[in-house]
Amino acid sequence: MVAFEHEDVLIRRGPRAGLPVIVAIHSTAPGPAIGGCRIWRYAGWTEGVDDALRLSAAMTHKSAVAGLAAGGGKTVVPVPAGAALGPARRRALLLDIGDVIASLDGRYATGPDVGTTSADMAIIGERTAHVFCRPADQGGSGDPSPHTAAGAFAALRAVCARRFGTAALTGRRLAVVGLGNVGGALARMLAAAGAELIVADIDPAKRAFADEIGATWTGPEEAITAPVDVLVPAALGGLLTEEVVPALRCAAIAGPANNQLADPAVADLLHRRGITWVPDYVVSAGGVIGTLGLELHHRTADEARALVSGIEDTVGELLDAAERAGGTPARAAHELARRRLRAAASPDREPAR
Repeated sequence: MVAFEHEDVLIRRGPRAGLPVIVAIHSTAPGPAIGGCRIWRYAGWTEGVDDALRLSAAMTHKSAVAGLAAGGGKTVVPVPAGAALGPARRRALLLDIGDVIASLDGRYATGPDVGTTSADMAIIGERTAHVFCRPADQGGSGDPSPHTAAGAFAALRAVCARRFGTAALTGRRLAVVGLGNVGGALARMLAAAGAELIVADIDPAKRAFADEIGATWTGPEEAITAPVDVLVPAALGGLLTEEVVPALRCAAIAGPANNQLADPAVADLLHRRGITWVPDYVVSAGGVIGTLGLELHHRTADEARALVSGIEDTVGELLDAAERAGGTPARAAHELARRRLRAAASPDREPAR
């Protein structure tokens, strides 16, 4: 389990659905905490707590590096293996989640994540106003996946510019592991940009999508160690372990999947192998940047897209900082987040640069 540095962790058994609702608030120093709502199957509820702690801390750093006036939080509902979650019980669960969030009086707001959708946010919104990404016809910004994918695309341009001398993706060989809402949208963007793609997903039905975009289909394990320019993790976390690092055949890794490292020490192992790894919370920031731009700051769609595209500059600056310091991009991102969080917690300080 990660070191405890959170402001608050709530674990409540929802009275309607009978499932534990976990909300972790890592920090509200820069502003109210934000973070997705994850409904997923875990071996035990304590694994859900661990996930909430890790993901909420990453959300704080994601917001800080992106320059957002928001802290980090996360909602996780661990669904026991084999438990039925039909439409009625699912609705009951979402109402339970809304009640827990409402009890926090605006300290935390949630949006879609693994296992939830914009339609689910509308149901949570029946119990609390502190919810993002409701459907557009209900006043929300809708599915954040296109923004997340666009931000990851921008990050990949920055990585390619650094490693290969050009941001152009034409002819560049990439392996995308995970073809969900974000991974699928990103793969489609990469294919349109002329990249040569290897794609993988645990769902064999996604092979038809691979054929549609002209990508080579393979299994996830084979894709991870395929000889490519860039590995793009876009599924669940824990992909990069100490055991897999020696088998990697890529120059760089950058993708929107959360918690890619099985252990923080893996970042140093990748660095020693000469593999550039851009922290996932930097690559995946497009969703929250676009959503807050639209819903909180009332930007136009074009303005929100421009904000998301700025991830290319952010990643470029982090890679420059890492090179100057002789360290990893992970360390550079951590230091940038630390400076900004310290400035947010100390109003009398000069703004961090």
